[in-house]
Amino acid sequence: MKDIFIINQAKSGDRSAQRDLYHAYSKDWFSICLRYHKNRSDAEDALQNALIKIFGQLKQFNPELGEFGAWSSKVVVNENLLLIKKRTLNYELKEVEEQSDEKEEDSNYNGLSAEVLTLMIQELPLGYRTVFNLYVLEGYSHKEISDILNISLGTSKSQLSKAKLMLRKQIESIMLNSKVS
Repeated sequence: MKDIFIINQAKSGDRSAQRDLYHAYSKDWFSICLRYHKNRSDAEDALQNALIKIFGQLKQFNPELGEFGAWSSKVVVNENLLLIKKRTLNYELKEVEEQSDEKEEDSNYNGLSAEVLTLMIQELPLGYRTVFNLYVLEGYSHKEISDILNISLGTSKSQLSKAKLMLRKQIESIMLNSKVS
């Protein structure tokens, strides 16, 4: 309930309340940005754009429709996607045949810090990284991803599968190296 009071104060233009919201959520917002971009500078640009949007549209936030954290995180994700599209003039993912016989395996992330996982995600190619973030971390469906990115359903599924495979190989390599040491 404390957030509701601060949000209402921030909606009325109270700079102190806006600062409090920034301090309460900025780490989470920046973590989202880092997942979408390889370098810190792009992540900072995305966060800046998201902050402008969040505080510019704060009056539209309705606490009866959901939590502020979820609403603001969605704004951050959307701003990251806009920046990716803007910086990638011909943003097109290769069309790949859908592989319907693929089995999805759960990876063992135990023992890896969030920072290590974020670095691993940052190393994925742009298409893999974007689809992985939207599907696994943001909870979008393949249909929603295909609409957002203007790609086929099969491409979304293929990009996710390839992203998981790359991450799995990175994790296995880390695990193997840690056993050797």
